[in-house]
Amino acid sequence: MLIQLHEIGKSFGEHLILKNIGMSIDDKGRYGLIGPNGAGKSTLLNIITGELEQDTGNVERSSNLVVGILKQDSGLDISSTIYEEMKIAFAHLTEKKKEMDKISSQLEIIDPERDTDEHQQLSQQYMELQNYYEVNDGYLMDVKIKTVLNGMGFGDQDIYTPVGTLSGGEKTRLALAKLLLREPSLLILDEPTNHLDFAMLNWLENYLVQYSGAIILVSHDRYFLDNTVDTIYELENHHLSVYTGNYSRYVYLKAERVERQQKEYEAQQKEIEKLEDYVRRNIARASTSKSAKSRQKALERMERVDAPVVKTRSKVKFRFEAAPPPYKEVLKIKDLDVTVGKGDAQKTLIESVTLDILRDEKVAIIGRNGVGKSTFLKIIQDLLPHTKGKVIWGGNVKYGYFEQEARDLHVNKLVIDELWDRYPSKSEFEIRSCLGSVGLSGENVFKTVDVISGGEKAKLKFSILSLRPSNLLILDEPTNHLDLPSKEVLEDALEAYEGNLIFVSHDRYLLNKVPTKIVELTEGGAVIYEGNYEIYRKTLEDAAKNAPVEPEKPAEDKAENAYYRSKKQRGQEVRRKQAIAKIELKITDLEREIGEMEHEIMKPEIASNFQVMQEKCSLLDTCKEQLNSFLEEWEALMEEYKF
Repeated sequence: MLIQLHEIGKSFGEHLILKNIGMSIDDKGRYGLIGPNGAGKSTLLNIITGELEQDTGNVERSSNLVVGILKQDSGLDISSTIYEEMKIAFAHLTEKKKEMDKISSQLEIIDPERDTDEHQQLSQQYMELQNYYEVNDGYLMDVKIKTVLNGMGFGDQDIYTPVGTLSGGEKTRLALAKLLLREPSLLILDEPTNHLDFAMLNWLENYLVQYSGAIILVSHDRYFLDNTVDTIYELENHHLSVYTGNYSRYVYLKAERVERQQKEYEAQQKEIEKLEDYVRRNIARASTSKSAKSRQKALERMERVDAPVVKTRSKVKFRFEAAPPPYKEVLKIKDLDVTVGKGDAQKTLIESVTLDILRDEKVAIIGRNGVGKSTFLKIIQDLLPHTKGKVIWGGNVKYGYFEQEARDLHVNKLVIDELWDRYPSKSEFEIRSCLGSVGLSGENVFKTVDVISGGEKAKLKFSILSLRPSNLLILDEPTNHLDLPSKEVLEDALEAYEGNLIFVSHDRYLLNKVPTKIVELTEGGAVIYEGNYEIYRKTLEDAAKNAPVEPEKPAEDKAENAYYRSKKQRGQEVRRKQAIAKIELKITDLEREIGEMEHEIMKPEIASNFQVMQEKCSLLDTCKEQLNSFLEEWEALMEEYKF
C-alpha cells in the first residue's frame, strides 16, 4: 500500500470541498479520478501529494513513496535543450557514472602491485557502482529517452532544440515525457491526453499499461480511461465513491447503485412516514405514549439514506428533428482539393478527396491537427470556395451545421433571443422548453451570449439545431466543451438519430460508438475505413506489422532539399514565424493571468464567499477555454505551413 486516506475533510472558509474521504492506493493500482469541474479533484490530489494539509483525518504514506505529478506549469528550464531536460530524469544515474569515470581514471594511474590495498578498494567501489548503474538500466538511458520522445511525438525533432522555442502543447508533451522517464512509484497525470494525437495516445496507453508503479489519472477522455484504469474514484457532492473496473464498467455500476439507493431511500421514507404518523397519533395518549416514545427514539437513531444524486445526464436532452429521408446517394465528392488562402498565399492542404456517402451512413472525419478537417466541412457546404474537384449533393438533402467555434452566434444578444430570433413563430414556452432541455434555464437564458461558458454556447447551438428539421447533421467537434454527462447524452442522441451524420471529432469514445464509416484526411487525400474507431485502429496495427522497413534517407539529401526552397516557401516561413510570435505572446499573457486567478481563488476571503467563488471559477473556466483555443490555433498554424 502506497497511500491511505482516512476520513479526510477540507474546507476553504465556509465552502466545504471534501467530507469523510477514504481512499487506498496500491503499489501497482490503476485509478481514474473523475467528477464535475469544481468538485475538488485538484484539492484531493494536492492532499495526496502533501502540498496541501487536510483539515480533518489523516494520510498514511509508504516510506518508499515517490510521487510524480504532471502539472499545468511544466517546470521545464527554457534555456535547456530537449536532451538535457530528459537527462535530468536520470540525475541519480548520471552522478553514479561520474563517480565511475573518476574511479576509472584513478585506477589507470595506480600500480596494482605496489598499491594493492588502494587498488582493491577502488576496484570494489567501481564494481558496486557499475552494478547499481547496470541494474537501474544506466546503459539503456539513451534508448529509454529515444523511446519516450518518439512516443510523445518528438521522433523527428532535433534533441538539441532549445526548450524555449517549443509551443505550449509541445512543452506539455515534453514535461510528460520527462515525468515518464523518472518512473515514480506513484504517477499522477491530470488531463494527460491534451495535445496528443491518435498515435501518441495509443503509445501512451500501451506505456501506462506496462508501467511498474501506481497511476492516478484525471481525464475526460473516456476511451483513454477504459484502456488504462481498473478502478474509478468518483468525487461528487464532497464525497468519494469507488467502482471496480474501467470507465464503461463504472457507468453500468453507477446506474445500478443509483437505482438501488433510490429504492432504499423510497422504502426508508415510507417507514419514516409510518413511524412519524404513529408517534403523532399516540404520543399524547397515556396508554400508547410509551410505545410512541420508543418509536420516536428509533427515528432519532435511524441512519438516514440520502436521496441519490441524479447527474446532469437525466436533465439534459438533445433532440434532433428528422426531416423526410434523402435519396440514396446523399453526397458525391470527386477529386476535391482543400485549399486555404488566395493568390500567392494560397496553399493546398489536401489533394484530390474522393468520397461517396449513402443514405443512413454516419461518417466520422479524422486527421491530424491542421490538416484541414474544418475547412473540408465548410467547402462541401459551399461556405468556402474550392479550386478543383466536384461536390454533388443528392436530392432532398436538408442539413444542419454545428460549427466548432461560436462565430455563428451573435455575442451581444441574450441567449433566449439568439434562439427566438431564428424561430420567431415559436411561442416563448416552446423556446424556453427547448433551452431548458439542453440545460439552459433560469437567469442563464437572460445572459448575453458573450458571457456564457463554452459548454453553454455548445448547448445553445444544439438547441438551434434541434428546431430545424434535417436528414443530415454536419458537426465539427460536437463534444468539445461538454462535460461527461452531456457527452454521454449527446452520443445516445446521435446514435439514435435517423438521418445521416458527417462529423469531425477527436473523441475516441464517440468515434467508437456512433460512426459506420471513418474517413481519415491526409495531405494526399481521403483514406476510408468501414466501421468504427476500433476497426480503424486494428487496421492500422495490422498494416504496421506487415509494412516493409524503408531505408533512411541520406542526411545530405535532406540538407539539399531543405536548402533549395522556393522564394514563395521562404516568404511563407517568415509569415509563419511572425504569426507564431504574436499568438505566443497571447498565450504567455493568458497563462500568467490564469496563474494569478488561481492564486487569488485560494485566498480565504474568496474561498469563503460562495457567490464570489463561483464567479471567479466561471471566469477562470472562460480563460482556460480561451487558452486552449489559442494553443489549438498555434498547433494548426504550425501544421498549415509545414514544409
